[in-house]
Amino acid sequence: MPTAEAAPSTLSSAISPSADRDTDLEHEKATFRVAATLRRSDAARHAGPDAGDRLADRFLAAIPAVTPETVVSGYFPIGEEMDPRPLMARLAAAGCTLCLPVTPRRGLPLTFRQWRPGDPLRARPFGLSEPLPEAPAAEPDLLLVPLLAFDAAGRRMGYGGGFYDRTLAGLRARRTVRAIGVAFDGQFCDRVPAGPHDARLDAIVTEAAFYPAAAAGD
Repeated sequence: MPTAEAAPSTLSSAISPSADRDTDLEHEKATFRVAATLRRSDAARHAGPDAGDRLADRFLAAIPAVTPETVVSGYFPIGEEMDPRPLMARLAAAGCTLCLPVTPRRGLPLTFRQWRPGDPLRARPFGLSEPLPEAPAAEPDLLLVPLLAFDAAGRRMGYGGGFYDRTLAGLRARRTVRAIGVAFDGQFCDRVPAGPHDARLDAIVTEAAFYPAAAAGD
């Protein structure tokens, strides 16, 4: 029987392989994010000022079945994110209900409130823009998801907060939703490091192409 002093060491040995893997993955992701941020800057410069309009064309050609009953969550871009607002404006003109995410405290999923072009927004930390608190709550059928990088299997590199991962896990546990990554074409990578709790995208749309996510076994 191990002594009281030996027990912590034994427990540490038992959990260390998994803990080491988690730590290694987080380090890999952190390094990857630095490179992906630089890559996105370059992609944004090369895409040109009409990239958002071209992305809207690609999206609507690939997903013509978006109906007025569809609730679509978008976002207001921060930094050098691809701008989905031209697409959002066209979806609103087609009668879709738009909503925007409301960021909660860390560890919780996003919530959503309705928004239409021209509605007032409130400024939030980190440059985020959100609907006013009195805007009606919404639950999206289709989510336009910002990202730093993506790959052919639908893996997405975000900013590390896990908000979209938690949100998609919760929505998908209740019903069918579609998550479409919104990106510059230059953000494509051979493989994005991901763990079992990182939610995958159903597809990615860029100014140059529409990429349905390929099946992946890991």
